[in-house]
Amino acid sequence: MARKYWLIKTEPSVFSIDDFKKLPNEITAWEGVRNYQARNFMREMKKGDLLLIYHSNADNTGIAGIGELVKEAYPDHFSWDKKSQYFDPGSTIEKPRWDMVDIKFVKKLKRVIELSHLKEIVSLKDMLILRKGNRLSVTPVSEVEFDIISKLA
Repeated sequence: MARKYWLIKTEPSVFSIDDFKKLPNEITAWEGVRNYQARNFMREMKKGDLLLIYHSNADNTGIAGIGELVKEAYPDHFSWDKKSQYFDPGSTIEKPRWDMVDIKFVKKLKRVIELSHLKEIVSLKDMLILRKGNRLSVTPVSEVEFDIISKLA
């Protein structure tokens, strides 16, 4: 099966590319997705897929780094924890509603590729992150889009 590419959003005030790089083995669970469409995209992710790490709600909004999927979707146990901000009473161990994946740090970009710069690149015009009103935290990216962004980095 061919490798796929994805964009995943994080708020750097909560979890930045620098936080990611500092983790043991540079691996983390990507939890807390509470949108059905984003969850369904996560369920399509396969081990070895590459990820654009996107800083949202930041002074420097844009793509900050690259990661790799190391564990495919599995139930997000935070949805069962009443003390978690991601708790969902409709999700149970028997019928989990939400998933998470594990991702590995690959690299931090030399500079954040800002959203405003991405919007200027005609060949990226169909990228989901650039569509008006798109607020999904996980979106597919085409191989061409990934290659263009990699060259910008």
